[in-house]
Amino acid sequence: MSEYNVFDYVPLAIMFLVAAGFGASQLLITQLIGPRKRTATKLMPYECGKDPVGGARDKFSIKFYTVAVIFLLFDIEVLFIIPFAVAFKSLIAAEASSGVYYGTIAFIEIMVFIATLIVGYLYVWKKGTFDWGMQARAEAREEAKIMAKQRREEHAAIKLAA
Repeated sequence: MSEYNVFDYVPLAIMFLVAAGFGASQLLITQLIGPRKRTATKLMPYECGKDPVGGARDKFSIKFYTVAVIFLLFDIEVLFIIPFAVAFKSLIAAEASSGVYYGTIAFIEIMVFIATLIVGYLYVWKKGTFDWGMQARAEAREEAKIMAKQRREEHAAIKLAA
């Protein structure tokens, strides 16, 4: 059994320090030298490509949900490849020592997995899930018109109150 040595964890501590330092430095630099134009549009909440107009029960296009689910599926599938990549070298070594084709079988399996991933991607692409096209642009224009009308009404109400 190996001995515990705290110095074995120094590279890990350095990595965390560098990561935290990078994050803190980016926040500090953007606050010091970034532009400070605060307009109503920039201060307005923004979520998922849709402006927060209307109530919480308004209907959204199904494309927002399908793209979100597809992103999650592909993201999880890609995360499956990471353990394979880590273990592949040891599978090749086990193949050389035992004579069983562990590495070759694993490679074929991951190629089938990637082929399935590509077929799924092509399927959703051909279905038009990624094509926002004219309908989405028309919806965005209508929402912009509604927002402009609401702003004019709010400004008129403020002027009347003053």
